[in-house]
Amino acid sequence: MSASRPTVHWIYAHPQEKSFNARLFRDGVDALSRDHDIEISDLYAQGFDPVLAGPDLGEPLGREGNVVDLMDEAYAAGQLPPDVTEEQRKLAAADLVVLQFPLWWYGPPAILKGWLDRVLTSGFAYGPSDPETGLPLRYGEGTLAGRRALVIVTAGEDERSIGERGVSGDLDSLLFPLTHGTLWYTGIEPLDLHVVHDADGLDAADIDRESARLVERLAGLRDESPSSPYRRLRDGDYHGTRALRADLLPGRTDLGIHRVPVD
Repeated sequence: MSASRPTVHWIYAHPQEKSFNARLFRDGVDALSRDHDIEISDLYAQGFDPVLAGPDLGEPLGREGNVVDLMDEAYAAGQLPPDVTEEQRKLAAADLVVLQFPLWWYGPPAILKGWLDRVLTSGFAYGPSDPETGLPLRYGEGTLAGRRALVIVTAGEDERSIGERGVSGDLDSLLFPLTHGTLWYTGIEPLDLHVVHDADGLDAADIDRESARLVERLAGLRDESPSSPYRRLRDGDYHGTRALRADLLPGRTDLGIHRVPVD
């Protein structure tokens, strides 16, 4: 990771060049490039293949075994496909990871899910254990620890329908598999979501306002921390690697229990 100008890996997943997301992408990259080194993964533009298949599992093709173990062996042997190793290079060099996408069927587009499947291999993104505690170096620890992530998501619904009591569910909970189960699992600390609501109905003035809001957010990222960070596995809040201790937030079962309470 860079010791002077921070390095950003911006992962962008939207198929239309003239979309609102494309405007945010261009303006955001331009703003950060003033004092950051930026590498981009424009997944649709570069034709990234989201399908995890035989070549991802190493040589010889078709060999038997657990998919995770085969990818771990392929990574260790330098046998991963070139498009995957290039994405791993970008991610390994980053101080900050930006993931930008529209909310489709209450989750990221398939191309981004496929990027996660293929790029975050065992051995590269997770796998080792702490030799002292025996705990896996995950959920705040591990090979990608020390990096932060900003998730930028556009949603077609308003804050009521996709809010805490909304018919579509709470957005933080909907994206828990990404922020906690993927980013935090591999050691990357997610910042608070950057959400644009009613993205399908914005007029020109609204688009300008949202672009300016994103640029303002990006300008303060160096000093930003999550408002309610996730719990670390190493801190003893869980029974081994399984479940939150019964004495912590008793009676609650919502996903918010995995965040450190804010006084």
